[in-house]
Amino acid sequence: MYTKQFEIRWSDVDANAHLANSAYTNFMSHTRMAFFIEKGFSMKSLREYNISPVVFYEHMYYFKEAFLGQPITVSLEVSGLSEDGMFFKFDHNFYNSKGENIAHCEMLGAWIDFKARKLTVLPKALLVIAEAFPKAEGYKVLTKEDTREKGKTPKNLVL
Repeated sequence: MYTKQFEIRWSDVDANAHLANSAYTNFMSHTRMAFFIEKGFSMKSLREYNISPVVFYEHMYYFKEAFLGQPITVSLEVSGLSEDGMFFKFDHNFYNSKGENIAHCEMLGAWIDFKARKLTVLPKALLVIAEAFPKAEGYKVLTKEDTREKGKTPKNLVL
């Protein structure tokens, strides 16, 4: 399990004086990028391959409140990866200073090619690294069908 520590700042709280939904998203994003960088997916290497991660969904479950000035720990576990590395799934947990699990998030993402503006497989060098990521209990090899497992599809507005 990968973890990152944060302190809840003034800009992280909402009108209810607890950690705002958007702050959870920002902390998860920061944790993911720190994980990627630590594992060899630096901004420089991603630019060399002309790719970047994109998020399909983040499904949050909130259990307890967190407040201004409190430290929190955000974890990341790799719960899925497709054989070609195109799709990845991470589980994030949020913990307070007592180690209590205050929130959980399931996140599904993929890699996008900057020039083509389409999803792409991971280059072999990065795929080798990704295949060695520590895996969560319940890890699954992902398929394209897993990206639609929640049954959500686009429904355009008729103008």
